[in-house]
Amino acid sequence: MNKIEAKNVDFYYGTFHALKGINITIPNNEVVAFIGPSGCGKSTFLRLFNRMNDLIPGARLTGQVLIDGQDIYEKGVDVDVLRRGVGMVFQRPNPFPKSIFENVAYGLRVNGIKDKDFIRQRVEEALTSAALWNEVKDKLKESAYALSGGQQQRLCIARAMAVQPSVLLMDEPASALDPISTAKIEELICELSSQTTIVIVTHSMQQAARVSNKTAFFYLGEMVEYGETKKIFTNPEKEATQNYITGRFG
Repeated sequence: MNKIEAKNVDFYYGTFHALKGINITIPNNEVVAFIGPSGCGKSTFLRLFNRMNDLIPGARLTGQVLIDGQDIYEKGVDVDVLRRGVGMVFQRPNPFPKSIFENVAYGLRVNGIKDKDFIRQRVEEALTSAALWNEVKDKLKESAYALSGGQQQRLCIARAMAVQPSVLLMDEPASALDPISTAKIEELICELSSQTTIVIVTHSMQQAARVSNKTAFFYLGEMVEYGETKKIFTNPEKEATQNYITGRFG
């Protein structure tokens, strides 16, 4: 079963043609990495899946983006409901100015859940799934800002996972972190993929090779090649992919 499908997607910022004729299918419960040089369209494409680009004046999409078979750009789609099912983790950790507990409980409360026991249980489950529970269980009332950068990023992942999204988007989630925190985030991605479909934008080809089942290579707004990660890195079909992977440009 394919979780996400893009059909003939073109995307414009005003007159700038940012994405050109993209077709992709992303299977359920797999990790898909988007790689390519800066400004090639990979983050723009990622943000189509939860309609983050809607907030940009002059942004325009043609084609279809389907999640679970539904075109998420059809008229009448409730964007708030969509975003509940499609979590997002950004490049830099962005905890709310609240306690550790309230950061994770936030999405549940926004969704109208008032059952304190249920909230407490989901917070613990989300922090456990983000490999953070043992580090913070005795300081849940402390400010999230007291955590290290790596812990803050895992807190943001826990916050996203608390509402049990079926898709998790990650835009370079480890680029601001040290190697040890990066390794923890990568471990986490592999573990969470049993529960959710993960799409990750990364500048690190090594990271893409370590965490993803499939990899898409973007260049100048086009998706040049998409396939099994191992094949993309060892035996790509396109010369441009080969050149990027071997460091001839990028």
